[in-house]
Amino acid sequence: MTYSQEDYTRAVEVIRSRTTQTPRIGIVLGSGLGALAEEVESAVAVAYEDIPGFPRSTVFGHAGRLVIGQWVGGPVIMQQGRTHFYEGYSMEQVTFAIRLMRLLGVETVILTNAAGGVNKGFAVGDVMLIVDHINLVGMAGHNPLIGPNDERVGPRFIGMAQAYDRQLAALARRAAEAENVNLREGVYACVAGPNFETPAEIRMLRTIGADAVGMSTVHEVTAARHGGMRVLAFSGITNIGIDSLDVDADANHEEVLEAGKIIVPRMTAILRGVLAGIGQA
Repeated sequence: MTYSQEDYTRAVEVIRSRTTQTPRIGIVLGSGLGALAEEVESAVAVAYEDIPGFPRSTVFGHAGRLVIGQWVGGPVIMQQGRTHFYEGYSMEQVTFAIRLMRLLGVETVILTNAAGGVNKGFAVGDVMLIVDHINLVGMAGHNPLIGPNDERVGPRFIGMAQAYDRQLAALARRAAEAENVNLREGVYACVAGPNFETPAEIRMLRTIGADAVGMSTVHEVTAARHGGMRVLAFSGITNIGIDSLDVDADANHEEVLEAGKIIVPRMTAILRGVLAGIGQA
């Protein structure tokens, strides 16, 4: 599906008809992390089906709405559930929400996801600050920037060496330390899914430098950077990648959602500190 400027304009008009708040910070909530949106005060929730052109999330645990309101002393917009490439959506649809946020005035995007631990030192419940990524899906030819480029949005070619904002990362480290949260750091590998990885694939990902693996986020980061937005991203480690055939266990979505109960308070504490830091900057 290809969107026109008019498609985005209609979506913006619907949201602005529901609220007069103008958030500068957007937060994308991954699997098991949707409960964070319940903390938003004076909240206005807009269901995806009420927004023209907005693709609907089909994954259990993704509420499928935008929540706009006050959090940590300022206006935010939270995406409670995202859409994924594996659901059959195009890259343009997967990144629709990010481009919509930009048109609504969002300047900083904070992305969260549920991810499998590839680094042997990680444990279920850890929070990882994403410092870099490996876009295996993009390298295979599925990139949200493929196709005609709109120079009003961003340049044809963008560098990704500074995809993740260093100042925001520093705020995250300080917030984690203040809240006594052991913040991991690492490289996130993006795969298409929806199947979880084989032991051989986990070993390969570890060999090429990945610390965590998931099925989202990188497409949104790419679209955000194309639009000139600042990016901060975290993975909640919800399962540990199985790297041997000599085990009976296997990964499943239920453990992802269950681990979210451990991760949400840790992630919330860090995000609160980051937003407070942005407000003081």
